[in-house]
Amino acid sequence: MNNNYYNPMYPSGVSGMTPKEQTTSTAMNSLLEEQSYIENILRLNRGKLGKFYMSFPDSLEWKDKVFSGIIEQSGRDHIIISDPSTGKWYLLLLIYLDYVEFDEKINYIKNF
Repeated sequence: MNNNYYNPMYPSGVSGMTPKEQTTSTAMNSLLEEQSYIENILRLNRGKLGKFYMSFPDSLEWKDKVFSGIIEQSGRDHIIISDPSTGKWYLLLLIYLDYVEFDEKINYIKNF
C-alpha cells in the first residue's frame, strides 16, 4: 500500500494559498473574464422584456422570426423566455439568435 498517494496536508504554494484557494481564485477570475459572453449578459437582464430576433437558415416555413418575452433563464447555449401576452414559454437556442432589443437600459458589467 502506498501511504504517500493521498496527503490531506497541502503545502502552500508561492502565492501562500492552498490549492483549493488557488482554484477558487482562478475560477473567480475566469468567471469575471467570461461575463461578456451573451448568456451572462442575458442573465444580468433576467426579468426584462425583450424582442429576440432569430434566424433559422434551414427552415422552409420561416427564415426569420421575432419572439417577444421576459427573460426567465439563460444558459450556455439557450435562453428561456415567457410571453406575458400569450402565456407561452419558449426555449430558444442561442445559435439562432441574431440580436436582442430592449426598451430599457441593458445591464452590463463594464470592467473586463
